[in-house]
Amino acid sequence: MFQRLVEIDRRYRELEQLLGDPDVISRPSLYQRYAKEHADLEELVHTYREYERILEEIEDGQRILQGEDEELKTLVKEEMPGLKEKKTELEEKLKVLLLPRDENDRRSVLLEIRAGTGGEEAALFAADLFRMYARYAESQGWKVEVVSTSPAGGLGGFKEVIALIEGEGVYSRLKYESGVHRVQRVPVTEAQGRIHTSAVTVAIMPEAEEVEVEIDSKDIRIDVFHSSGHGGQSVNTTDSAVRITHIPTGIVVSCQDEKSQHKNKAKAMKVLRARLLDRLVQKQNEELARMRKNQVGSGDRSEKIRTYNFPQGRVTDHRINFTIYTLEEFLDGEIGEMIDALIAHYQAEALKHSLPQIACS
Repeated sequence: MFQRLVEIDRRYRELEQLLGDPDVISRPSLYQRYAKEHADLEELVHTYREYERILEEIEDGQRILQGEDEELKTLVKEEMPGLKEKKTELEEKLKVLLLPRDENDRRSVLLEIRAGTGGEEAALFAADLFRMYARYAESQGWKVEVVSTSPAGGLGGFKEVIALIEGEGVYSRLKYESGVHRVQRVPVTEAQGRIHTSAVTVAIMPEAEEVEVEIDSKDIRIDVFHSSGHGGQSVNTTDSAVRITHIPTGIVVSCQDEKSQHKNKAKAMKVLRARLLDRLVQKQNEELARMRKNQVGSGDRSEKIRTYNFPQGRVTDHRINFTIYTLEEFLDGEIGEMIDALIAHYQAEALKHSLPQIACS
């Protein structure tokens, strides 16, 4: 592991020199590639250098303990436990940072929320979940842009809502939210006070750049139609709404939230690219899981991942058996604790299977 870290540190220093080279600066695409590699290595290199500094302090302390200066020895004995604890902490962090990177972690995401079983109650919970993610995004300093909505009923629910969440590392924080979210509560429309169970599907897809997912114009069919609001009434007398069908995959995307057909088409294409990239990522993950034979959770969106139980005021994530009893705060966007627990779990699982390779690197 340490030989690999030495090589990475050497490469980081080399990149620092290259980024100051006038010849590289004059070639934007090359400069951008080196800058990205430099940024990707930054946290790992800084952690490694901090680890090396702690090792030096421990070695210096051990030499002092073998000497005759009793006053210094007393000071070192007090500091040594903290240094050793820091050393262990940095070793664990280095192991995680050496894990193979998910190339999509730095990306913005497209969030899709769809009401499932449960009728109007499911639609209302879809709206609750959208508000939850929007509040969390706001707390992280991310930007949320609604791409498309499909309202349901008269109580403010959604059959479907799609939004772009932009920011550094959004996918790394939200990628484990994909799946079926189940809610157990008494609906506002329930006169008998009975608890109903409804379901909502969440999909988190990394935003795709145009150059990454090329879409041949011959592979898509574009239809335009009048936008419509609640109850089907026309909200636009022009054909501004857009429906795009990707013929090879059968994926259909509709967008009508903008008054401009051009803007609706651009948003619909953005959603289509993300869905195609997501399909590719899912396929790659399935192949990796088969190769490793260590599928800790298929990530299949038919899989129930979380339950929101209102009578008990709890939220339980079934993948990691993690429960918190602050449901109201959770739905108000305070989901960081759950996200941290999920990330820690999946990093630990990845470490189990990568440790031999890391140790031998």
